[in-house]
Formats: sequence, C-alpha cells, structure tokens
Amino acid sequence: MDYITSTAALSLLLGGLGVFGLFRLLQWMRMKAYLRSAVVVITGATSGLGRDPESIAPAAARILQCFGHVDILVNNAGISYRGTIADTKVDVDRRVMEINYFGPVALTKALLPSMVTRRQGHIVAISSVQGKISIPFRSAYAASKHATQAFFDCLRAEMEQEEIAVTVISPGYIRTNLSVNAITADGSQYGDMDKNTAQGRSPAEVAQEVLAAVRKKKKDVVVADLVPSLAIYLRTLAPRVFFSIMASRARKERKPKNS
Repeated sequence: MDYITSTAALSLLLGGLGVFGLFRLLQWMRMKAYLRSAVVVITGATSGLGRDPESIAPAAARILQCFGHVDILVNNAGISYRGTIADTKVDVDRRVMEINYFGPVALTKALLPSMVTRRQGHIVAISSVQGKISIPFRSAYAASKHATQAFFDCLRAEMEQEEIAVTVISPGYIRTNLSVNAITADGSQYGDMDKNTAQGRSPAEVAQEVLAAVRKKKKDVVVADLVPSLAIYLRTLAPRVFFSIMASRARKERKPKNS
C-alpha cells in the first residue's frame, strides 16, 4: 500500500513538473517571438559618452512618430569619472549626473505615458555594481549610479499596477572604452584603459545577460564576478570591514591617481 501511494505521489510530482516545464517552455517561446517583433530603443552607442537631457524629448517624440510605441527601453548611455573629491569641480559632478541620471530619467518619462496607455512595456536601466557600493576616486560616477538605482526601484513599484516591467542591471567591469572616455577632476578626458576594465567581461557576454533578464522580466540583476558580488553583501552585512577595505584601497591608489 505504501509502495502504491509512493508511486502515485511520484507520478503526480513528475506530472506536475512536466506541466510546469511545458508552461515555462511556452512562456519562453512567446517571449522570444515578442522580442523579435518588439520596438526596442537602446541608448549609448558612443563609447561611454551620452547627451544632455534637453535633446531627449524631441528624440522621444520622433521615435513615437516613427514607430507609434516603444516596447522595450534600454537606458545604457553613460560616462565614467576618475578623480579625488577634493580636486573635482562641481561642474564635473553635474555633468556626470546629467548624463548618467537625468538622461535616463528624462527619456523614461518621455516614453512612459505611451507605455502606460498601452499597459505594456519594459524599461531597463543599465546601472553598475557602483550603484550598490562605492569605491575611491569614482565619487561622481558612483553617486549617479546610486541615484539611478533608487529612481528605477521607485518606478518599478509604481508601475507594477500598470503592468510595466522595470529591470535594473548592475554590471561589474566590461571591456569597453568607458574608462578611456571618463572625465577627470578638471573635466578633461582620462584617456587610459584601466587594468580592471581591460580584464572585464566582453560587451557581448553582458548583452546576453541583459537579454536573458528582459526575457524573464527580472527586477534586479548583478552581472559581476565573485569579488564585486561579495562586496555588495559585505557592505550590508559587515560595513565596518567594507569601509576598512575601501580606505586601504584609497591609500594604495592615491599616489598613482595624483601623479
């Protein structure tokens, strides 16, 4: 009797898993077909340099005029920064914030009403691990990414009832010209490829992670190696240890940064 009961339970379990697997397969196929026909807007194809918000509203209007709607918006434009806080002009902080924060905010707000009207859309913000933790000599960049994380977290909550998905992607180092095009404390170009950036993930690999996150409508995704990922948890669970490590890093990097 126990054997029969166990066999029946096992059959029911396997049957349930089969139905679940079929459901996920159909869901994946539907999403794949949706992505193939979707209107997707991706910003940031100029090696780390973005545009100020004044140009965004007219661009959004042209997009809607041409296509009628936007299914997926990927806010990817951004600029990086290298420098000490003491030496950095406030205008530099403003420039980084304008491109990395106000740019995505302005474009999202310009396209959001049409998504709400259709009750369909997906907004993706490419943030950074530095939107969750801060490292020395990246203050303007980290601040802009922290602001980005906060804004899109709020947007996600507000858009839940409108059936608009919001995903924040937080990559670690990526092999792009972001560090080469970074601005320094006086606003000039950094001009060097950081070692960590050169050893980072390929853009194609990160793009696949973003695509997978969009397909699954994930809310928050960290695309980073073990050490940056652990640092995020360390900042929350053992902040004193994290702060000590960052102070040590600042001492080690200060001389080359100022030379």
